[in-house]
Amino acid sequence: MRVRLPLLVPSLSKDNPVEHRTLVLTNWFFPYQILSWQDAVTQIYTGDATVVAEYDDELRGASVIWKYPAVVRLTSKFKPKRKTKFSRFNVFTRDRFTCQYCFQRKRMSELTYDHMVPRKRGGQTKWDNIVTACKPCNSLKGSKTCDEAGMFPRVLPVRPKSLPLVSPVRDLSRAPAEWHDFVRPYLPAYA
Repeated sequence: MRVRLPLLVPSLSKDNPVEHRTLVLTNWFFPYQILSWQDAVTQIYTGDATVVAEYDDELRGASVIWKYPAVVRLTSKFKPKRKTKFSRFNVFTRDRFTCQYCFQRKRMSELTYDHMVPRKRGGQTKWDNIVTACKPCNSLKGSKTCDEAGMFPRVLPVRPKSLPLVSPVRDLSRAPAEWHDFVRPYLPAYA
């Protein structure tokens, strides 16, 4: 479905509002994703979202003046995606940000992922061959198999059917001030 919005022209400011991003909350106020302000305005205009917080900068049209949406909340019941895409972050989430060799929970910056069967021995980068490892453990294991290194993961890796929701904001210092009250309660310990 294509939606026609009234022509909105960004007002000029020092902060370059064209770069504004909008935090999207689920209908129960959990931080879900980050959108461009243009996509957020479309969701507001179609009734899919309501504005919760705004930036000071204005959008001006011929007959309307809106403030840039900083935070919007989805109006319909939120249904998380069932299919889990392979990514570094999703592997860390599956393994609860815990090294599968030394069993210590680490910050995301201290983690990497490890191929149980090394790539040079035919191992693939797939859910069932990748585990979360801290950098020292990954370095210690090197390109050996688990048997050769004597290092075995706590849990054998599998493709998860679903993953828990995780806030898209991982560093509050880089988030706009308008987002802080909505993100702070959900900031992960590993951020």
